[in-house]
Amino acid sequence: MLLFPAIDVRGGKVVRLEQGDFARETNYSDDALAVAQSFVDEGAEWVHVVDLDAAAGKGNNRSVVERIAGRSGARVQTGGGVRGLDDAQRLADAGVARVVMGSAAVRDPKLVDVVAKVIDVAVGLDHRQGEVATDGWLRGSTLTVQAAVGQYASAAAFIVTDISRDGMLAGPDVDGLRELLTLTATPVIASGGVAALGDLRELRDVRVNVDDTVRGLAGVIVGKAIYEGRFGVRDAARALRL
Repeated sequence: MLLFPAIDVRGGKVVRLEQGDFARETNYSDDALAVAQSFVDEGAEWVHVVDLDAAAGKGNNRSVVERIAGRSGARVQTGGGVRGLDDAQRLADAGVARVVMGSAAVRDPKLVDVVAKVIDVAVGLDHRQGEVATDGWLRGSTLTVQAAVGQYASAAAFIVTDISRDGMLAGPDVDGLRELLTLTATPVIASGGVAALGDLRELRDVRVNVDDTVRGLAGVIVGKAIYEGRFGVRDAARALRL
């Protein structure tokens, strides 16, 4: 199971939001590249980078993402403002390994098929009580997570974020994630709520049996718990392996 330490960028700074609320922001660093490199130094193979400004349609931090992809030594999975083929192509050219499409994918599922020909696509399913949210988590979509996982045959993964838990250190939605594993064979990456190494072990051990095939979670995105010193990247990666 893979660890994706998260770097959320707003105005060029590394920040974390509580429940996706831009008014509830904590600034952790002015140097996103240095943060990414510190994660790599602790053994991270991937980093998950979110351009919060682009997600909200208020500018972008694309140059920051490109520096991380080109210089950190990590494989980069990035989302926020990836709305079409041009955005994806630029990120692919910059060395990004996988893009995350949320709002654009919800509005036009076929767009994922187009972009997937250029670069791997993870479909971001950010939800409140099962309803997928769009536009930087500002709007509901009427689409449920359960229905969404059946719409994207070209997706390399689904990133499932319970917005109510994101940045709150309240523990992950284990039961909801387990249900989704019964609905799709596409890799599922958990996001939101991780507060302790025990949460990581619980996610690691989630298993379902579908037609005599055992499925588990492919990875987990962790942000605030690392920044708040609950545990480090090295210990987190070890917890997911054991």
